[in-house]
Amino acid sequence: MKVILIKDDKNLGKKGSIVQAKTGYARNFLLPRGIAIEATEENMKAWEENKKEEEKIEKENRQKALELKKKIEAETLTVMAKAGEGGRLFGAITSIDIAKALKQEHKIEVDKKKIELDENIKEAGIKNISIKLYPDVVATLKLNVRPQS
Repeated sequence: MKVILIKDDKNLGKKGSIVQAKTGYARNFLLPRGIAIEATEENMKAWEENKKEEEKIEKENRQKALELKKKIEAETLTVMAKAGEGGRLFGAITSIDIAKALKQEHKIEVDKKKIELDENIKEAGIKNISIKLYPDVVATLKLNVRPQS
């Protein structure tokens, strides 16, 4: 029996996919629990329209991410931090600090979880920071950490 998954199912696949399921499994488990609907002609048309809408939204989100990438890569972010001799910082610069500084200095909002730091920044200098804006769109931010006098 062909069904359209409404929710993810570990045995059959991801939400929105059309799969072949055993009739008993579909009728007794998937359909009553709202995990899937039967792939009738009417449901297939609705599924196709939904897929087109999702693709359109996906394309718009990717385009926004590409525009944000250009904006981020055109800027250099300067962060002031207290430092000792040799440029060693007291404390560290974290992804939270970078997100706040981006918002204040350049009016760019980025979720702190998308800023990829191997470890917190503990030295003054220029660093390149990766920001994952979308699954296949990664921006490189030029970060200038300057010691505060």
